[in-house]
Amino acid sequence: MPASKAQQKAVAKYMKDNYDELKVRVPKGDKDKIKNHAESKGESLNGFIKRAIDETMQRDGSGDNAAVE
Repeated sequence: MPASKAQQKAVAKYMKDNYDELKVRVPKGDKDKIKNHAESKGESLNGFIKRAIDETMQRDGSGDNAAVE
């Protein structure tokens, strides 16, 4: 059953209040490669990208532990 207008509005407000959005551009074909890799590891595309960023920041010694869940 599709979400009601009220549910859609509530989800949109929650997302706006709790998340920032980033747009990542990759060459044609790379999205599917990245998505397939993430799925092979049991992760969503978003989860994989977030983990990759967090691990790189930690490795680079950014000192910002807020990015790590």
